[in-house]
Amino acid sequence: MKRLVAAALLLLGFAGPGVAQEFPTRPITMLVVFAPGGATDVLARIVADHMARTLNQRIVVENVSGAGGTIGGARGAQAAPDGYTLTVGSLGSHSAAPAIYRSIAYDPRELQPIGLIAGTPLYFVVRNGFPARTMQEFLAYTRANPGRVSNGHAGVGSTNHLACALFQHVAGVQMNNISYRGEGPAVNDIVAQQVDSACVLAPAAVPQIQQGTMRGLLLAAPERSAGTPDVASAVEAGVPDYVFQGWNAVFAPRGTPPAVVARLDQAMRAALNDPAIIRRIEQLGSIPARPEAQGPEALRTLVRNEVDRWATVVRAANITAE
Repeated sequence: MKRLVAAALLLLGFAGPGVAQEFPTRPITMLVVFAPGGATDVLARIVADHMARTLNQRIVVENVSGAGGTIGGARGAQAAPDGYTLTVGSLGSHSAAPAIYRSIAYDPRELQPIGLIAGTPLYFVVRNGFPARTMQEFLAYTRANPGRVSNGHAGVGSTNHLACALFQHVAGVQMNNISYRGEGPAVNDIVAQQVDSACVLAPAAVPQIQQGTMRGLLLAAPERSAGTPDVASAVEAGVPDYVFQGWNAVFAPRGTPPAVVARLDQAMRAALNDPAIIRRIEQLGSIPARPEAQGPEALRTLVRNEVDRWATVVRAANITAE
């Protein structure tokens, strides 16, 4: 009888410590909700590589882009709740999306949070060759040419889209907005000088700025960053109200067994507390999740607060899916 009860509990998903120790027995898929090359993708791969070593199992990163990250978000939410499908989302896809899209296939607040990876400061960048060398020159040029300066973002509802909308509202400028299927393609077009400007998160912006393939006009933060000392802060650039920080985090489907969540949490904490990983994330201009911000419950609180906050912002700015 005891064996039958134990077997029944396992079938119902009440995994005990033994199951947690066995997990994972096969490769894990980590869905990234944007195209390769963007901040979400870069941070996901850094963490996935370390987690794979801790779990002694391969983690396959798969990019599922489109609709501001909600296509990948929906696929991740609808996967089997067994810990073998994880989703790396962003502020846009896992906080603002419910307010922007009339109908999405998941509620970020109902997912099983695993943990925050990092906060991601944002840069406003322009292509090499653009006539403006400073933010004040850019604003003057854009105001003199309303709707003619192109501005790329990672898709409607993405963190980058929200950042671009906020910038144009705060700065009082009108631009020709171009929606991409992720931050990576937008960055590629900036580098290729096919688009004039973009709002780009630090992990994707910093390497390009350092290499001189595009110019940073502003870091949307109160102070400059050591990694990009020549890029002005929002205050120095004359746009003091433009302070913006995104974030990236890992989620599992609702109903994932607690023991499996605990194992994944353990692996994430091992990555985020490794000095080498901290250094890599900081070199990209991002802010690794500190111990007090790590873990499922801290992320659950963050998401709930962010969903409420961005619902108000989205309504006020009248941001809708195109």
